[in-house]
Amino acid sequence: MPVNPLPFHLVTLSHPEWEAALACAQRLGEDALPELRLDLFPELDPEALVDALKRRCLVTCRRVSEGGRWPDEDEAGRLAHLIRALKGKPAWVDLEWDLPIPPAIQAARTHVRLLRSIHVAPGVFDLEARLCDLPPGEAFKWVGWAGRLGDNGRLRKPLGWARDRDIRLSAFLMGPKGLPSRAMQAAWGGAFTYAAPDDGPPAAPGQLPLATLRAWRAAKLHPGCGLCGVIGDPVLHSRGPAFHNPRLQHACKDLVYMPLLCGDAGEAAEAMDALGILGLSLTAPLKLSLPEALGLKGPLNTLWRRKTGDPWQGANTDAEAFGQALSNLEPGPVLLLGEGGVARTSRIVLEESGRSVLQVSRRSPSAVEAVAAIAPMGIVQATSLGMSAGDPLPFPGLLEAAKPSSHWAVEWIYKEDTAFSLWARKTGLHLVEGATLFEAQAEAQSRMFIEGCGGIN
Repeated sequence: MPVNPLPFHLVTLSHPEWEAALACAQRLGEDALPELRLDLFPELDPEALVDALKRRCLVTCRRVSEGGRWPDEDEAGRLAHLIRALKGKPAWVDLEWDLPIPPAIQAARTHVRLLRSIHVAPGVFDLEARLCDLPPGEAFKWVGWAGRLGDNGRLRKPLGWARDRDIRLSAFLMGPKGLPSRAMQAAWGGAFTYAAPDDGPPAAPGQLPLATLRAWRAAKLHPGCGLCGVIGDPVLHSRGPAFHNPRLQHACKDLVYMPLLCGDAGEAAEAMDALGILGLSLTAPLKLSLPEALGLKGPLNTLWRRKTGDPWQGANTDAEAFGQALSNLEPGPVLLLGEGGVARTSRIVLEESGRSVLQVSRRSPSAVEAVAAIAPMGIVQATSLGMSAGDPLPFPGLLEAAKPSSHWAVEWIYKEDTAFSLWARKTGLHLVEGATLFEAQAEAQSRMFIEGCGGIN
């Protein structure tokens, strides 16, 4: 295969001010090429912008209908603006897939390479047909939308087909559920992928920062690399990738770990096969429903298999982490808040340790008098409150009733300043923070992925 003249990472200069965009471009390494979006800087001279970048850029002018800012009704003005950038002799220019090549761009092809791009509407998936009738160009970009997590898997075959024929193609899906298609480009056969600048906003839904793609070694992933991740909703905030990827890399495992947004067990099971997933950390709301969909007894927070097609194995490292923490806490009755998978795990561990439990939730409330009567020694916060900024304190009346007798508290949410953790500290309780539980359970998960997951067939 000839050397790809495009670096793997194309970084969209999405900064609100040109000075910041230029400074970002000047810091990029050889593995990243700035994408100069002329529609984001419409008042500036295109030739001067290319000159400031010393020609090392991909010039694009995107329509509103394709996620850009140039008015769709001014197509002639858009093309004229794009052509003016050619006077600066950029390395690459982006022209829409279905457009004929304007004479000015054709004349510049002696020194400017042409990338042909297409953004299709949600629900459209015409990549394979388009690959059979390519327009003139040196590289190609096809962009769709991910309605379901498993949609990413539809890209694996055409990307591999293009790679085998030396076609420089990037094909990915927009939206938060399309994240795997961006990160797995190299593994699936793609020649390049788009990234957000580390100091600027994403230019499209689901676009990952350059630092993230580099940390995941996205450019070095190969067809034998296995996919692992944290699955649930929400998960894009997860610390899991930052925790697991360094451990997988240190162990020399051909595995990459990323957030996989999905809150439905049926959709998740479909995606597990479509994407060839080998290992999963389960979070809300899937700790009960996904194991059951796979014929396993939950709640579980970890799934793994040696290779695609093998049966899934499961474990609950939440229980292990909670049990370790509980062994260092004073015995006595416990007030348990919540009813989901983490709450169920907590109750099992608490009862196995011989502690009496009063469990409350929105569907199973309790009276203040009942809480005062059991005089809880500890409180376990296992609701989802705290996941989002501004979430209120759960069951404040019950917590006030538990305050006189309580000595300790456990917060499952691993953000530092949830309303519950702030209340526990202010009350003077010994607090087991969510970050402590996360690290304990995630360390066990990493061992399972390293020992139990292999490569893709």
